Amino acid sequence: MSDGKKTAVALIGAGIMGSAITRRLLETGHQVHVFDLDATKVGALVADGAVAAETAAVATRAADFTILSLNSAAIVRAAVFGRNGVAEGASADKLLIDMSSIDPVDTAQMSAQLKADTGMAWVDCPLSGGAPGALAGRLTIMAGGAAEDFERARDVMRHLAANYTLMGPSGAGQTVKLINQLFCGVMFQAVAEAVKLAEAGGVDASQIPAALAGGRADNRIMQEFMAKFAARDYSPTGRIDNMLKDLNSLQAFALKTGVPLPMTAQVVEVNRLLCAAGLGPKDSAEAMRLLDGDFT
Repeated sequence: MSDGKKTAVALIGAGIMGSAITRRLLETGHQVHVFDLDATKVGALVADGAVAAETAAVATRAADFTILSLNSAAIVRAAVFGRNGVAEGASADKLLIDMSSIDPVDTAQMSAQLKADTGMAWVDCPLSGGAPGALAGRLTIMAGGAAEDFERARDVMRHLAANYTLMGPSGAGQTVKLINQLFCGVMFQAVAEAVKLAEAGGVDASQIPAALAGGRADNRIMQEFMAKFAARDYSPTGRIDNMLKDLNSLQAFALKTGVPLPMTAQVVEVNRLLCAAGLGPKDSAEAMRLLDGDFT
């Protein structure tokens, strides 16, 4: 850290993202107390300099900031309010930063409950950029919460994010993450279909990103993934089942708010079909198998 200050951070959830966040914080001089139900994951981070915590409560007591990196609202609720959870180690001088991607309504409810029960504030900070973005400190983070808590969280976020934006009150960050996933889900499907159309027309699809660069259709997903899809490169960059999880949350929020999302609904079903075909743990490029009629 450039200012020489060593901040204590608790990290709850040592999956792919949580591990990348931990390693970046260690690299930038933080002390990181890690808790996960999987001791092997924790052990790998301890080898890199993290401190193992017996419970989420123990990790929270030892830290100024507690970061959550978990897979669903139900898991977040259990990690915060369950036995030996964050709430048991919480106090008004600490701050919870939820970097999970979960439902905005659930987020607002849990934020209010934690504040009322313990005085600990909550900032929702879902991210875009994946593990590579975390390791490079180049994440895009859309935040929700009180302005003063958003600014306080900047002490940690400045080491993780290149773009850190307050979108509104609690839950607003999660709403914008759903919008981010709407764009990503629709664009991944558009890239897959564009590859097939190019191939049918005798065009080298890998050349299309360069040809369309700077035009109205230009976008990062096309630039980063079209050649990958065209090459049927199925190496992992993200999981289809994680995309489906976010799209399901998006649909659920749309139902709660009465917002029609006809295009998104079709993309949800495509991702559901891919998961039903056993491709859930695979990369989004596997969408090409559906269009190719190849599930070998």
